[in-house]
Amino acid sequence: IVLAINKADSPKQEMNVYEFYNLGIGEPIPVSAANHLGLGDLLDAIVAKFGDRNTFGEPEDEDEIKVALIGRPNVGKSSIFNALVGEERSIVSNVAGTTRDAIDSTIERNGEKFIFIDTAGMRRKAKVTENIEHFSVLRALMAVDRADVCVIVIDATVGFTEQDSKVAGYAHDKGKACVIAVNKWDAVPDKTDKTMKEFTNKLEVDFSFMSYAPFVFISAKTGQRVDKLFEMIKHVHEQHSIRISTGVLNDMLSYATSRVQPPSDKGKRLKLYYMTQASTNPPNFVVFCNSKELFHYSYQRYIENQIRENFGLTSTPIKI
Repeated sequence: IVLAINKADSPKQEMNVYEFYNLGIGEPIPVSAANHLGLGDLLDAIVAKFGDRNTFGEPEDEDEIKVALIGRPNVGKSSIFNALVGEERSIVSNVAGTTRDAIDSTIERNGEKFIFIDTAGMRRKAKVTENIEHFSVLRALMAVDRADVCVIVIDATVGFTEQDSKVAGYAHDKGKACVIAVNKWDAVPDKTDKTMKEFTNKLEVDFSFMSYAPFVFISAKTGQRVDKLFEMIKHVHEQHSIRISTGVLNDMLSYATSRVQPPSDKGKRLKLYYMTQASTNPPNFVVFCNSKELFHYSYQRYIENQIRENFGLTSTPIKI
């Protein structure tokens, strides 16, 4: 604890500071925020409290897979969270907006460590009226930022909504590995052996902007296929953090360009000289060429598809 006594703007007010010794929590430091007085002494006192180690807990284990459960309110994120963690960590209610903060839980499964983050449901901005809900949504977005994998939860009884696309779009824009979990599958009436295939075909159209994200149909209530989520999370995380050697990449690039000639414009043809992977999470590739204006979007898409096809990167976003 560092005790700061604000509004000590004059010598007379500074004398009143000594009364605060009665609190018994250390030496009071007089400051004036309005006049910028005593702030240096306050900072010195704060820094003196820092130890050599990180005082905010142990550093995060790089081997842990951080997973954020995101989606609209009342789609069953907290129920899935409790089913995955194996205990009632989150309050579950039919009232939308019960979860306010992002809640973390660490579990170990088959030697793998997972940190699951339960988040508040994200409604349309026009529907958010309370300040507390505004900050709940901000914390949910921050959870996406620090997550390795996002599980986008949608309600099978309601189907795809515009808000689902916005929630998924945020994770997609951040380049996160994603799994789309269709919850409450047990509550879908009159299911046949074709229902899941039909539902999948529709979702593939709805989520066409992130075609790499796999689907899993689950029920947090009955536990149906909840275990399969672990496998999918691990699979998309492995693809998200894959690294491909430069030599192998350029062999693929040479084959791809000989198979489909690069485009030309006004007599000038695109030439692709070299390709390398700049970073992971998501896999980010840099291509050196004679003119980036000639590197049309459609040909970039072709190169991206060749990378996916040759290296099996079917379940991760790719940046070029």
